[in-house]
Amino acid sequence: MEENTDTQFKMSLADNELSRRLFGEHNKNLKRIAGAMGIAIQARGATLILQGDDDDVKLAENLLTQLYELLRSGYPVYPNDIDYAARLLCEDERAKLKDIFLDTVYITAKKRHITPKSKNQKEYIDAIRGADLVFGIGPAGTGKTYLAMAMAVSALTKGIVNRIVLTRPAVEAGETLGFLPGDLADKVDPYLRPLYDALHDMMRFEKASGLMSQGAIEVAPIAFMRGRTLNDSFIILDEAQNTTSEQMKMFLTRIGFNSKAVVTGDITQVDLPSGKSSGLIQSNEILQGVDGIKFVYFSKTDVVRHKLVQEIIRAYEEHDASRKNNHRLEGDLDGQ
Repeated sequence: MEENTDTQFKMSLADNELSRRLFGEHNKNLKRIAGAMGIAIQARGATLILQGDDDDVKLAENLLTQLYELLRSGYPVYPNDIDYAARLLCEDERAKLKDIFLDTVYITAKKRHITPKSKNQKEYIDAIRGADLVFGIGPAGTGKTYLAMAMAVSALTKGIVNRIVLTRPAVEAGETLGFLPGDLADKVDPYLRPLYDALHDMMRFEKASGLMSQGAIEVAPIAFMRGRTLNDSFIILDEAQNTTSEQMKMFLTRIGFNSKAVVTGDITQVDLPSGKSSGLIQSNEILQGVDGIKFVYFSKTDVVRHKLVQEIIRAYEEHDASRKNNHRLEGDLDGQ
């Protein structure tokens, strides 16, 4: 017979206004925390009563205390931040939320703080600050491009660089591209749209458009990088898994003086034609250990989109693993 480890813990918070913000409207934040931790939470004024498994209660107390301290430090805790914080502490109860959430990368025109939401995102930001070339590799929704864009916009507004260059491969470039209507800019624009979306999420449309017309921000397909040397620039190559080996080498040799480059991609989502090698996969193999280059790897636990995205990635990983295992078993049977 298992011993019942349920416990009850009472915690009181000193500031009523901060308590109200922590609890959320109609205690929605508390309900979110209770669900994430598998415990019951009752609020009586600025006092909370936590009830559940002893370990879960201790973890919830840790989470509530650290979220309260974030609010005291002036950080605006959003509902999604609670999910990320709960995930962090479930992975490592000694994690310090302040070290991650208070590392503000950029404050948007809407006064929204862009900060890392996981240890890997924090490592990524620190790598971009310290290295001239950073590779961010991992699944969709982990903030690879978004955080790189925030770092680029911050560097431009602070005068650290004179220009931002955003580029992506146009995978369908070639015969099919010629059938699309419009000039070349119109044809490649759909491939670059995610970069525009991230940019416009950080600064007003009028300001972004003005900087683009001045040449301070450039968005172009990777083919446009050939023959150039990019000095005093912050360069982002997105969806790099769809570059060929030749394109990747060409891109990496464009980096000039006082420039920083960030390369992002997901090596499990290569859309190149059969027989073409991914430049990202190759660079991941041959550039390890080169001084001045950092590789940061993300996993599904770093996903900062809708909670379903993480579950979708997990489901596909399990499906792929099962299919590979079935193929292996079929091969073993054929060989008998």
